[in-house]
Amino acid sequence: MSKTKVAVIGCGTIANSAHIPAYMNNPEVEIKYFCDIIPEKAQAAVEKYGCGTAIVDYHEILDDPEIEAVSVCTPNRMHTTIAIDFLEHGKHVLCEKPAARTYAEAKLMQQAQHKSGKVLNIGVVNRFNTAVNEIRKLIEAGELGEVYHVYVSFRAWRSIPGLGGAFTTKEIAGGGALIDWGVHYLDIVMYCTGDPKPYTVSGKAFCKLGADMPNYVYEGMWAEDTKDLNGTYDVDDSVTGFIRTEGPTITFNGAWAQNIGVGECYIDFLGDKAGVRLNYGGNFTVFGTKDGKLTKEVPEYESVHMFQNEIDSFIRCIKTGEKLPSHIDQVIITARMMQAIYDSSEQNEEIKLEW
Repeated sequence: MSKTKVAVIGCGTIANSAHIPAYMNNPEVEIKYFCDIIPEKAQAAVEKYGCGTAIVDYHEILDDPEIEAVSVCTPNRMHTTIAIDFLEHGKHVLCEKPAARTYAEAKLMQQAQHKSGKVLNIGVVNRFNTAVNEIRKLIEAGELGEVYHVYVSFRAWRSIPGLGGAFTTKEIAGGGALIDWGVHYLDIVMYCTGDPKPYTVSGKAFCKLGADMPNYVYEGMWAEDTKDLNGTYDVDDSVTGFIRTEGPTITFNGAWAQNIGVGECYIDFLGDKAGVRLNYGGNFTVFGTKDGKLTKEVPEYESVHMFQNEIDSFIRCIKTGEKLPSHIDQVIITARMMQAIYDSSEQNEEIKLEW
């Protein structure tokens, strides 16, 4: 059986830590191209993984008949343009999260997918996480009863990525802590509770701790190689808000950086029969009652590697036509919700969403 030939567009951290290794581990896949606007990064990938051809301009391969699918692992600014270009040229696309900088851009991607009929999945990788799926099963089975509220916390002590670089430049990233971290947490909530439609959103985003970049004190951060203290810092380093949906209400507090020296990264699902706390990236605890006693259980289960599961599922759905939970039609709800949070913050008022 011939292998599915793919291209990786953008050879930075997420490509090297997740997408490329997962493709390499799939015996049904061959990486034909590594593309990056920095030639050395593309060439380094060729040398590291011992396959493929390094290119700088993705336009060179749009019409390559051998390429069936691509991973888009670029900064957020290019997600929409690159994804649409490949969809229009008959390629399947897995685009890293967030789908785009804005809801309007995500809508353009969705429209291109509908027109082309090709796959467009977004890298909301937690939908392929074992713990997340176990919680989803508990909720669907009614083990928590009515899940009436979910509390989300994604807070860290002074951990802003790449001060002055792409992560902190709104024109490139579209936002900060919310669009970078919050997208994962809010998407978990939506997935586990059946992707309920949000009706009203009230939020406030803050750009405080990193604004004075030369005097920002920290111990370490990822994307340090992108730091530029003469660059731009105009995104949210913390955000909070309240969302009403057709399902549970949602409250959230998030921060790349806070003046509290404790990282608090978890999601609480509150039901009238039981509750669950998911430790982000880890296990979960179920709190309930039985025979007149309080119970606390940490379930044990065999976990799969979520990025490998995501890539394997992407390749499978190309062949079978299966619509994955990460399809743009599902993920765009989270994109619309995040846009409403930013709009609410800028307008200082609650945003009502019409469906």
